[in-house]
Amino acid sequence: MANKLITITGELGSGKSTVSRKLAALLGARRYSAGDAQREIAKARGISTLELNLIAENDPSIDKEIDSVFAKLRNSQEALVVDSRMAWLFLPESVKVKLTVSPIEAAKRVFGDTQRVSEKAETVEHAFQTLKERRESERRRFQKYYNVDIEDAAHFDYIVDTTLLSPDQVAESIFGFVTEGGDGK
Repeated sequence: MANKLITITGELGSGKSTVSRKLAALLGARRYSAGDAQREIAKARGISTLELNLIAENDPSIDKEIDSVFAKLRNSQEALVVDSRMAWLFLPESVKVKLTVSPIEAAKRVFGDTQRVSEKAETVEHAFQTLKERRESERRRFQKYYNVDIEDAAHFDYIVDTTLLSPDQVAESIFGFVTEGGDGK
């Protein structure tokens, strides 16, 4: 593996969690998920991740709690796959991968995901609206706190549209990029 640190970001519903697990297995790397941490914080507060995002727009302590882990990851000697919307910023030496997906496909995936107890949507349309609101909230928050536009493709070394691909295909594509010398800018 040319680089021992890979960050995966992406649209909500793009498959970050599934792909990062599969990629970590392919690489023999450990996986860290900021999304899992965020869901745990929301669960502990008895609110949805959308509600947590909206609170976080005016309470930077939530992001600081999640982001504090990145300093520890930066010093790790083990191979890591980090699934996070902002890890690419905090771990600039990483191979920065972004997953994209059509909004309707993202909504279908989130609606059909039985593991998303705290983010369960009643219909595909409800999932679509919730994802849109959450994406807008995150974009505002990251612009405000970090002065970055998460939609800017220039931040990333490798971008994969997952709309028509299986998680295995996406993980294999990233694996190929990373093992064939795609080690960042």
